[in-house]
Amino acid sequence: MAAAAPAAAAAASPEAPAVTGTAEPETGDEDSREVRVLQSLRGRIYEAKNLLPYLGPNKMRDCFCTINLDQEEVYRTQVVEKSLRPYFSEEFYFEIPRTFQYLSFYVYDKNVLQRDLRIGKVAIKKEDLCNHSGKETWFSLQPVDSNSEVQGKVHLELKLNELITENGTVCQQLVVHIKACHGLPLINGQSCDPYATVSLIGPSRNDQKKTKVKKKTSNPQFNEIFYFEVTRSSSYTRKSQFQVEEEDIEKLEIRIDLWNNENLVQDVFLGEIKVPVSVLRNDSSHQAWYLLQPRDNGNKSSKTDDLGSLRLTLCYTEDYVLPSEYYDSLKTLLLKSPDVQPVSASAAYILGEICQDQKDAVLPLVRLLLHHNKLVPFITAVAELDLKDTQDASTIFRGNSLATRCLDEMMKIVGGHYLKVTLKPVLDEICESSKSCEIDPVKLKEGDNVENNKENLHYYVDKVFNTIVGSSVSCPTVMCDIFYSLRQMATKRFPNNPHVQYSAVTSFVFLRFFAVAILSPHTFHLRPHYPDTQTIRTLTLISKTIQTLGNWESLSRRKSRSKKSVMCEFLKMFQEERYFTDVKKFLDEISSTETKESSGTSEPVHLKEGEMYKRAQGRTRIGKKNFKKRWFCLTSRELTYHKQPGKDAIYTIPVKNILAVEKLEESSFNKKNMFQVIHTEKTLYVQANNCVEANEWIDVLCRVSRCNHNRLSSFHPSAYLNGNWLCCQETGENTPGCKPCTAGIPADIQIDIDEDREAERIYSLFTLSLLKLQKMEEACGTIAVYQGPQKEPDYSNFTIEDSVTTFKTIQQIKSIIEKLDEPHEKYRKKRSSSAKYGSKENPIVGKIS
Repeated sequence: MAAAAPAAAAAASPEAPAVTGTAEPETGDEDSREVRVLQSLRGRIYEAKNLLPYLGPNKMRDCFCTINLDQEEVYRTQVVEKSLRPYFSEEFYFEIPRTFQYLSFYVYDKNVLQRDLRIGKVAIKKEDLCNHSGKETWFSLQPVDSNSEVQGKVHLELKLNELITENGTVCQQLVVHIKACHGLPLINGQSCDPYATVSLIGPSRNDQKKTKVKKKTSNPQFNEIFYFEVTRSSSYTRKSQFQVEEEDIEKLEIRIDLWNNENLVQDVFLGEIKVPVSVLRNDSSHQAWYLLQPRDNGNKSSKTDDLGSLRLTLCYTEDYVLPSEYYDSLKTLLLKSPDVQPVSASAAYILGEICQDQKDAVLPLVRLLLHHNKLVPFITAVAELDLKDTQDASTIFRGNSLATRCLDEMMKIVGGHYLKVTLKPVLDEICESSKSCEIDPVKLKEGDNVENNKENLHYYVDKVFNTIVGSSVSCPTVMCDIFYSLRQMATKRFPNNPHVQYSAVTSFVFLRFFAVAILSPHTFHLRPHYPDTQTIRTLTLISKTIQTLGNWESLSRRKSRSKKSVMCEFLKMFQEERYFTDVKKFLDEISSTETKESSGTSEPVHLKEGEMYKRAQGRTRIGKKNFKKRWFCLTSRELTYHKQPGKDAIYTIPVKNILAVEKLEESSFNKKNMFQVIHTEKTLYVQANNCVEANEWIDVLCRVSRCNHNRLSSFHPSAYLNGNWLCCQETGENTPGCKPCTAGIPADIQIDIDEDREAERIYSLFTLSLLKLQKMEEACGTIAVYQGPQKEPDYSNFTIEDSVTTFKTIQQIKSIIEKLDEPHEKYRKKRSSSAKYGSKENPIVGKIS
């Protein structure tokens, strides 16, 4: 499920695998034992078009796009300058660690001096996400209205009382108890100062009351009661029963508006709910949670067609991960795939055949097979199948097949540290330098010199090239093993072509690995921020040159295939023999069978870095601790924070000293997205920028420290302030924790794989593709009976080399899926029946009657 990201996350890090353990397990009886509900989001932001121009002479805009869970930003694209049709083309993938109502995409106009302008948005309800899954869609931008930007829920109780006044008349009274709110948005990055107004509205009345302001919290506890007179009768007798007249009941409603107190400026609207008094017609009391709604007049100020549109691809998943033993049969069948003859009859290959989007199958398959050391033989087998259909050696492994996609995904997962130790230092130098490398005369800025720029670009390309060809010792062993297999197969397939063995490797390591990372360093966590426009252009030129130098066909023939004359002229500078020799030597080294020592054993593995806020460890001069922005860096050996990226560490926590990593309750410091790193000295309190980022940091810190011998079994979910723990009120700072520590999910530190999660994802994919699986089964039967080529269009799309073996595998898959269906259905029924409508888990949306 979806990254992320750092946003975050998230962001869409190709290197970052799925973050697990984010949702608390559903516990109870045997049916729901240890079930984890995990959500993820994957997709791509392509482009926007037809954006409104500025009214002045400069009509262009500097645009970027954000992804928001309700009102919380969790991902941001690069800024595309001077365009009314900005092309972003950014993939994202991250876990969703909390409930949400809307997934929104905002298009912004960057403003240096003032607040960025929101041009428009695409808001999709959670329940509607499935309608857009896997589809590339143009969404019309909707206007952004402060009255429509809401999130959170309200806990409310209503009662009807009858009172006898001193003169004997009966006063019928409505009691409104505002108990609490949950999940209110951040305002300017900080928890809000909320208050509520409570109004009784009818044809001829509008009585309003107001709660107190709660400071710096997104989950305020109001617990305030308000009284409204509903009806007044002229007389009262003991025999009469209290009844509100039906016509009055239908006309009255309670409206609760949530506001953020802004003191000197206008208060910010946070949402409203409307509850008709008629809910008390058959009951004297009503208590429920309600989702906050936008105002009725929200979004009516603009025509939606005028704002432009945004092209997106989305894939939202929600998986119910059962206890591990439920997946034993499925995992056993999948792990046999590399040994099945032919491999096209294996369960893993069949999954890739029947999925609507093969990429959906690749991610969980690669992780599961990698976790059990079965990936190399599987990729070798499916690559050999690819080679059977390859007639021209120059096109070897250039398509998007199951083999190439699996190898791409494997390199992203295991190659993250390799990229950091190889490319990060030189990319830092390029991004932090202001040297121009533009060699196209048409794109030159005023005052630039083409020859100087060529020298700059040549210097950078040489440095990147030398770094790459000298990095073979750091190449992960699993990559080397697969490259060796590719060379052997390519030589066997084209025995008269001496260069094909190298082309088979360069197709991946240069074209699909290094060149892509150079072009998008932020995506691979090689840079903390998006590069500026000039740097992006420099990286593009370097990436193109590295692709050409790594294109063995072009290099071996000593000529460039570049279609642009400018690049063609520049590439002539790299026709020396040494480039050919260095590439050949590098390819020989990374595709040899010699065992390489894992780079993680000789130097620390870089796991994560980013900007967050930490609470001061010591006291300030005025005696109060504050929060400071710091740059955090985690390796397999230590957690450090710095004033700025690249500066010396201010504080270091050895990983072996971490005792626990847990979430921190918001009430501790009235701040959201906080967690605590409990270690042998002072506990470190940290605030992340959003829920996705907090979730990722907690997960990676838990994984890297999960084998520590002195890990705690319990912790305090709140802070120790003013001489006592806020959670349990104990006074001793060293008092044992009052809550059990979160159980970690078994995972490898460098390759984070939750095999049960991957098995559940594969089960879901088989379930969604049952119709196509059935057609493949029918195709096997037809082939077995008629023993001839298949004319049926649906059948010809499948690769069936051995119909009997494939048929048997499909039968096994169907049997396993049927057995897994039963516990899933049991859990769904139990979950839907246990979450009462109006509960905190299942709040009421809109009015009820």
